[in-house]
Amino acid sequence: MRGDTPDRAYSTRLRTAVVLTGVGTAGAYHAGVLRALHEAGVRIDLVAGRGIGAIGALFAAVDGGAKLWEQGGIWKSPAIGNAYGWRPSLKAAGWALVATGALLGVPLVLFAAGVVLAIVGVLLWLVGLTGAQAALTAWYARSLDALFAPTALPTVLPRLVVLSLVTALAVCAGMLIMRARHAPARRRVGRGRLWRLLGAPLTSRSLEDRSVAELWNLIRGAAPIAAPSAPELGRKYAELLAENLGQPGFRELLLVAHDMDARRDVVFALLASAHRSRFFGRANDPVRAAETVDIGGLGRDHVVDALAAALALPVGTEAHLVRYAIDGPWRGEAHRLCDRPGALPRLLEEVAAAGAEQVILLSAAPQPLRAHELSSGRGDLRGHAGEQLGSFDTAALRDAAELAAGRFAGFYVIRPSHNPVGPLDFRGTLDERSDRRFLLSELVDRGYEDAYRQFIDPVVGASGERMEAVQS
Repeated sequence: MRGDTPDRAYSTRLRTAVVLTGVGTAGAYHAGVLRALHEAGVRIDLVAGRGIGAIGALFAAVDGGAKLWEQGGIWKSPAIGNAYGWRPSLKAAGWALVATGALLGVPLVLFAAGVVLAIVGVLLWLVGLTGAQAALTAWYARSLDALFAPTALPTVLPRLVVLSLVTALAVCAGMLIMRARHAPARRRVGRGRLWRLLGAPLTSRSLEDRSVAELWNLIRGAAPIAAPSAPELGRKYAELLAENLGQPGFRELLLVAHDMDARRDVVFALLASAHRSRFFGRANDPVRAAETVDIGGLGRDHVVDALAAALALPVGTEAHLVRYAIDGPWRGEAHRLCDRPGALPRLLEEVAAAGAEQVILLSAAPQPLRAHELSSGRGDLRGHAGEQLGSFDTAALRDAAELAAGRFAGFYVIRPSHNPVGPLDFRGTLDERSDRRFLLSELVDRGYEDAYRQFIDPVVGASGERMEAVQS
């Protein structure tokens, strides 16, 4: 897809932005495409992302894309299968319910055993082993008498059931207290306090921790230094990027999340001085000041906050709490931030405001379905939620293409023609069209191949411009 001006060739002289959009497993596709762009020497001036694209944007901005696609990296590590796992408190409650069901099913199991023994007794009688039949019947009767004695199952089972339920509540309460103690900020809660014992069904913490750990490994190099706090890591990242802007492999950065309390999107950006003043310079505009965070300046502590907010799924995970600066427009308030599936048009709007003249959009959302292409729906919770998120991304991509018309000199989309992996299928899924298991590592390779087939060979190759001297 060439965008609104298919007659214009790609130009290395235009300010180019790479936009990464999507949820969950889309990051694997981004990694493959970024690898192809890196190998082909495609010049990138600005990387922007929303949702899972924030991971790729953060690494690509500081020449750390290899951490995404290499063996053992974020998207080819076996640990990625645990991303967006069930919240620990919900797991504890689930196992408690399983234990309770098993305990309550003990009488039914004993009844089923009695039916089986009765059938065995009939068979023994048919072959003439009446003595064995009588012994078996007597043994079963004695066992029932012992198990259902007043001091046995009638007393023990209710106690075990209550104990499992109390244990589940205690675990949920303990995890709620720990989460509150380690939270970067706190907010009072009105109604629904009991519901907080379970919280949102999924958590993005494992993916966030892995991304932050890899960012720190990239920043510290070979020095054996312990990981700092999240604000300190953000400052070091911002300093590294700001000091090296203009060097090969380093690009300006722009991320978008949604502020649930302000009911508006918030933009985190680190831009070069030539574009920074125009992007943040409207100091007299309170609306603009409330929607932008300069992570190259006073907002440099919020780099990890921007990542955590972009990874937070609406409804599916807890929103990320961000404590704004006291001297900022929000006067030290703590706001809840998360991703917004329809934020791609806003992201492109901000990319244009940052001076981008041509855009390369990366999305794992396949082409919309046509007639006779329906597949079976997903009945599990993760699959059903993933179907909705994937559908939203596909629709947002169409809106983004309409927005790009007339705004950019070149607009290019790299997306798969077929992607069986849902946004939350980090362990892979069954591809109905090929009747085989499709793994997440294959999605990385699919992005690499699509980048060459859809953009590098037909667009960059056809432009006739030399790429040897282009920034990698």
